[in-house]
Amino acid sequence: MSITIADVAARAGVSKTTVSRVLNGKGELDLRTAERVRQVIAELGYVPSARAVGLARGRTRIVGMLVPSLTWPWMGEVLQGAVDVVESEGYGLLLFTFNRGEESMQQFASQVSAQSFDGLLVIEPEGTLTYIEQLHARGLPVVLIDDRDKRPQFPSVATTNYAGGQSAARHLLELGRRRPLVITGVERFGCTHERLDGFRDTYAEAGIELDPGLVFEGDFTHESGRRGVQHALDERLEFDAVFAHNDLSAGGAIQAVRETGRNVPNDVSVVGFDDIPYAEHTEPPLTTVHQPMRQMGQAAARMLMTHFGGTPLPEEPQVLPTTLIVRSSTAPKARTRPAPQTRSH
Repeated sequence: MSITIADVAARAGVSKTTVSRVLNGKGELDLRTAERVRQVIAELGYVPSARAVGLARGRTRIVGMLVPSLTWPWMGEVLQGAVDVVESEGYGLLLFTFNRGEESMQQFASQVSAQSFDGLLVIEPEGTLTYIEQLHARGLPVVLIDDRDKRPQFPSVATTNYAGGQSAARHLLELGRRRPLVITGVERFGCTHERLDGFRDTYAEAGIELDPGLVFEGDFTHESGRRGVQHALDERLEFDAVFAHNDLSAGGAIQAVRETGRNVPNDVSVVGFDDIPYAEHTEPPLTTVHQPMRQMGQAAARMLMTHFGGTPLPEEPQVLPTTLIVRSSTAPKARTRPAPQTRSH
């Protein structure tokens, strides 16, 4: 049987509260009493649970993290970034997903009520932002890891979706691509609008208005990339490039284009967004806008750690830049050669 704090108290002839004070260094204690308690602890081999000591000290040394799902393509990078910082500071990470909807939220809420963690990192499950804001207002330190342009009422780490769309457009324009097909993300997400606006505005500055028929709403899946290309083909819309709002849909677009007998990148150049590991393994390897997902996880966790050390959480979002990664799925558009002239004799 494991030794409990009650066993220590009984052997030392003191109360459990006195044992707790010795363990946590709280309150004024008679030196001889404290020494007797420590001796009994050593004799019995009592090891207090980290959680019990943490709660007694007002800290659990646990960080909670709430995410929609672990199946999102870049989720592992964010988690690894957060874990890198949390564990280096001697904290643990308690992970919650939204896989089961309301049931998942009830389980999460019960852990909040039990004060199971000192602060919370959030990649917002859809429809939970108001509840998270309420937790923050009640005193729970919260940092949002956001790529959706929500601008919550608490600290966040974000990335430059608008500038990412701009960089994709500039690259395609430099290659002579004037008829891009855009396969967007889910319409209700802020990141979808930012990426599209950055891309569209850059083309407009070059004097080119995007064809509304070539803007196809996708859902960040491989299949939606295929559907976007098929839609353009069915409508007989010419396009010489594809800008997909994530790498999975870009991969689907590459596959669909190649199945028509056209070449990627020479006939159609393709640009994605995210730079997940998959992007290096498409055929050809994908040019894409890199989101610093691991760095976003690190930055958010570092905010909490710094706050635990006494620094107030920042009021403004910390914004980490996107960067364009050029691989083999984009190339200059071949110039059309004029037909040879025949001489009359």
